[in-house]
Amino acid sequence: MNKQEIVAKIAKDTGITKTSAAAALVSIIDGITKSLKKGNPVSFVGFGTFKTANRKARTARNPQTGASIRIPKRRVARFTVGKALKQAVK
Repeated sequence: MNKQEIVAKIAKDTGITKTSAAAALVSIIDGITKSLKKGNPVSFVGFGTFKTANRKARTARNPQTGASIRIPKRRVARFTVGKALKQAVK
């Protein structure tokens, strides 16, 4: 399912226009992004939790040349699946 399919489903299920559904979806994604940028987790009970984690610096190898390269530490987004979603997918 892609973004346009989600917008169409929201519009159909709620009876609003696709434009309004697209604006709502963009608002949700923007809210999640801003919250994660601040380091705050976002939880949807039963669905899951978006949060950030720190990935430490490491040394890797370039597969073409075999040379070692340094990968710096960084903060990444993580998603933990909720119990209800886990059961539904099973």
